[in-house]
Amino acid sequence: MFEKAFVGGKKYWGLILFWSVFIVIGFLCYLWQLKVGLKLTGMSRDVSWGFYIAQFTFLVGVAAGGVMVALPYYFHNYKKFGRIAVLGEFLAIAALVMCLLFIFVDLGRPMRVLNVLLHPTPHSVMFWDMIVLNGYLLLNLIIGWTVLDAEKNGVAPPKWVKPVAYLSIPWAFGIHTVTAFLYCGLPARGFWLTAIMAPRFLASAFAAGPALLLILCILVRKYTKFDPGKEAIQTLGKIVAYAFIVNIFFLLCEVFTTFYSHIPEHMNHFKYLFVGLHGHGKLVPWMWLSAALAVVAIILLAVPATRKQEDVLVVTCMLVFISTWIDKGLGLITGGFIPNPLEKITEYWPTFPEVMITIGVWSVGFLVLTVLYKIAISVKEEVRA
Repeated sequence: MFEKAFVGGKKYWGLILFWSVFIVIGFLCYLWQLKVGLKLTGMSRDVSWGFYIAQFTFLVGVAAGGVMVALPYYFHNYKKFGRIAVLGEFLAIAALVMCLLFIFVDLGRPMRVLNVLLHPTPHSVMFWDMIVLNGYLLLNLIIGWTVLDAEKNGVAPPKWVKPVAYLSIPWAFGIHTVTAFLYCGLPARGFWLTAIMAPRFLASAFAAGPALLLILCILVRKYTKFDPGKEAIQTLGKIVAYAFIVNIFFLLCEVFTTFYSHIPEHMNHFKYLFVGLHGHGKLVPWMWLSAALAVVAIILLAVPATRKQEDVLVVTCMLVFISTWIDKGLGLITGGFIPNPLEKITEYWPTFPEVMITIGVWSVGFLVLTVLYKIAISVKEEVRA
């Protein structure tokens, strides 16, 4: 089926070229970072995880969000998701590729990535994060490619696929739970030291992942002959609505507990993010933008009349995705470091090379996604021809 990736129209090759340009720019900036070191970034002694790890954290959620298609389809035989199941699996693959690349570029010496294999430390959460991420990538590759190949040949998938698909569902919960444990397992960081971190991660994942998948389904229907199905899109919209509302509820629970109990080491992080602290507040406009987008999105999702209008639904899913990205891709990581355990404030903002490397990694992911979707849609169009 790989040959289908080398056949396409002007729009397809134009998209490939578009992603390639940003990949080259990002790679050149990475070579600059590799030569100069991480001092090229905005990170410091007090803020040792920056834009790269923030993107990693967010994208783990996007990858895990695909389970909201797999769970109804494989567990409950919801046939309407049959058309888009492979699209969800391929989205997870692209997201996981980006996750692994962000870890790679975050390392000052990239060859140190081999240490987790050469010197495994099972008592470390990072070791288990490596296991679950690579395992989930492998599971989605096996399931997605095998099911698509069976569809191409007009036969039923092998019987062993369903047990593997069943395994991928708890594994999806595991990848974001283990990632949450990376943060809430650090007792010196009061912002992350909360039992609700893993539930918040999962709720945001089950909102952002399906939101992006819904947008992609609409784009696929608009620019190809493949129709993912109106009912499948509407069901995705409901999943996004419920998950996003639960995510905001968890956040409000944490805010109430923090401020009602007057926990200083937790309160100061929220203050820094939303009102500023001791004259510092680079992220304040961004966090209020995230909050405003969330409020608008919830209103549009909660009203069936607006949710059923696909144009409005697409815009709403964009709002959900952007709001969640600001919350996890900017606020969560940076906010956890500011102030530090000694109440010192060292602000962080990504540098231009850091941003371009980030855009380059995102472009790699979307290039992978474009190629995988081209293969999948070509097969589905042939089958239905």
